[in-house]
Amino acid sequence: MSSSPKMFYTPLSMAVSVAGGLLASKLFSQIWKRVGDGDQPPPEPDDLSQSTAKVLFAAALQSLIFGLARAAVNRASARSYQAITQESPA
Repeated sequence: MSSSPKMFYTPLSMAVSVAGGLLASKLFSQIWKRVGDGDQPPPEPDDLSQSTAKVLFAAALQSLIFGLARAAVNRASARSYQAITQESPA
């Protein structure tokens, strides 16, 4: 890829990644409301009043959601970029 198209893809990719992170955060909050303790927020790792299993489950769920959202959003932005410019962003 030449440097000129890459100059456009880099800021686009950054903006899309931020939007994907916000989407993943909302999605995690909604899922946690269904699988967690009602309206309680996910436990913090340093909150010793919560069980280790609950803390690790929340962390694993959050990582799964953020990883999937990041991959999906980055893949979609790369495909869109390629469709518009006829060049691969990689």
